[in-house]
Amino acid sequence: MEYQAVEKAILQRGVEWDIDPTLDRINVLMDMLGQPQQAYPVVHITGTNGKSSTARMIDTLLRERNLRVGRFTSPHLVSMRERITLDGEPLSEERFTEVYEDVLPYLQLVDQQQGRLSFFETLTAMAYAAFADAPVDVAVIEVGMGGTWDSTSVAQGAVAVITPISLDHLEYLGPDIDAIAREKAGIIKPGSTAVLAQQPLGAAEILMRRAAETGATVAREGLEFGVVHRELAMGGQMLRLQGLKGVYEDIFLPLYGEHQGGNAACALAAVEALTGGDDPLDGELVRRAFATVTSPGRLEVVRRGPTVIVDAAHNPGAMQAVVQAMEESFGFTRLIAVVAVMADKDVAGVLELLEPIVEEIVVTRNSSPRSMDPDELAALAEDVFGGERVHQAARLDDAIDTAMGLAEETGEFAGAGVLITGSVVTVGDARLLLKAGAEQ
Repeated sequence: MEYQAVEKAILQRGVEWDIDPTLDRINVLMDMLGQPQQAYPVVHITGTNGKSSTARMIDTLLRERNLRVGRFTSPHLVSMRERITLDGEPLSEERFTEVYEDVLPYLQLVDQQQGRLSFFETLTAMAYAAFADAPVDVAVIEVGMGGTWDSTSVAQGAVAVITPISLDHLEYLGPDIDAIAREKAGIIKPGSTAVLAQQPLGAAEILMRRAAETGATVAREGLEFGVVHRELAMGGQMLRLQGLKGVYEDIFLPLYGEHQGGNAACALAAVEALTGGDDPLDGELVRRAFATVTSPGRLEVVRRGPTVIVDAAHNPGAMQAVVQAMEESFGFTRLIAVVAVMADKDVAGVLELLEPIVEEIVVTRNSSPRSMDPDELAALAEDVFGGERVHQAARLDDAIDTAMGLAEETGEFAGAGVLITGSVVTVGDARLLLKAGAEQ
């Protein structure tokens, strides 16, 4: 098969957000494949925001220790292949096709016996199979959604990382923080180490209860590990991190925002927990690894003059972190936002957080069928920003052109900026339009 045919076949298994909360099909498939997810230790990651960034940091730290690492993350920005990486690189089109062809006979059997496997179940199986075949020393696995019934949960994670929990995917995960925390707590498996980012009180209590029930060792940000000190630096921030086994000085992280410092602390604790023993990691190794971390689509500067930043924030928790980071790290005197969001999100909550730092906003749509209609989005934006500050464009490329023109109106390029945000799809589309580098 050609790669394009494989991609089409996977997409025909349904949209990613069509969720059937069961592990029955994926468990049968894993049995048929010989339980590939048991061939290596797994670091399993859930949470509402910060999962992909944390996964990339863990991956980078492990590879700096000369380990072979597989990483499975979602969603992708540009290419489906980004989801499954080996040694920090997406599978090639040829290898992605080979993996699909290897698992296809088993997919077809499960389709016939148990019901049709979903888009995400198929990619999960491909990732676990590819990592066993490589073989990898460690797999870093991000859940698709939730935890207990997410298809990635067929693995028994040696380390479970839970990034900050907030409100998102309410129709699937439950109506409040406590319900969401109960679902995400399911990745904490018996005998594992649970690395917990700072959480709302109710979520923290639920996660601790799950850890006690499973006999998991608990490491909590702000208690057993955390950011001791952080300060702004050119192109990112300097950190002093308290790990589980020692203090790590002079860590340069080329990412913006206090939230990324917290993600770095969680990543460090996860790697320390995985390595075992009492000795700290080599400090120079840790510095080298963090200095090379990238997180495409997360406060990523993709153009200068005026400065254009893309960020995938799509819920209030993520947007709050973006707003704080923008205020802290960028001295814009005039910031224009381009926003395209999914219709099922808390759009008003996102816009309300964005309003204080934005001069004007251009609303549009992205390439997803779930994208909110620009007319509807404009009406919501006018309620928050007032009619004079809201502009509308039918297409993202036109919206970006409009925003750049608005940013340049003062003629002071140094103080002007454009923030493109609202969805991972919006950011992926924008990176393609702006040719913001190869897939990463």
